[in-house]
Amino acid sequence: MHSLFLFLESVNYPILIGFLVSSLALAISPGPDNIFVLTQSISNGAKSGLATVYGLVSGCLVHTTLLAFGVSEIIKRSDTLFFAIKLFGAMYLLYLAYQVYRSDASILLDNGNQPTQTSSKLFWKGFTMNVLNPKVTIFFLAFFPGFLFSKELNTVIQFYVLGLLFMLSALIVFGAIAILAGNISKYLTSHKKAGVYLKWVQIIVFVGIAFYLFLSDK
Repeated sequence: MHSLFLFLESVNYPILIGFLVSSLALAISPGPDNIFVLTQSISNGAKSGLATVYGLVSGCLVHTTLLAFGVSEIIKRSDTLFFAIKLFGAMYLLYLAYQVYRSDASILLDNGNQPTQTSSKLFWKGFTMNVLNPKVTIFFLAFFPGFLFSKELNTVIQFYVLGLLFMLSALIVFGAIAILAGNISKYLTSHKKAGVYLKWVQIIVFVGIAFYLFLSDK
């Protein structure tokens, strides 16, 4: 119990709240993962969408583990290397913002009948999509280090806390997309500018996090 109190006292809660808000905003922004969940749910029902969500979210644990044990050692050994990681992260996020800016704002949905698959197959498909995507690892490397929230707490534990919060935010948003797929599809079809608004949300979040990384301390 005493160690729990020490943990709670050492946490910088504004940083954690900022991380959670950023994670939720990124999960809402249109991307291959949430679009895949949406199309699966439209074609085969919420159960299929949720199975895909569980797989995608579970894959994040693998990336979190790689990040936690790799970057934690770098943080221990060199302030210069850790600064280089944060600088790389900020530049990568600005690059992602530029890529989103150049991209088409329209959200294309496949409303056709996709082949029906079992929940277990969809889970493993979502898991494999996430784990084998090197862009997810790079994104975690760019995103997480600037949100370390305690000077006393072990960095491995901090990365796992951030990873679990990221997974929770993805589970909430992607789960809602799976359950509300029909309504979301109708809204996106009838509101052509929705893609533009979501595009700019994504750009603002990427740029905001990039500047936060530039200004953050170890």
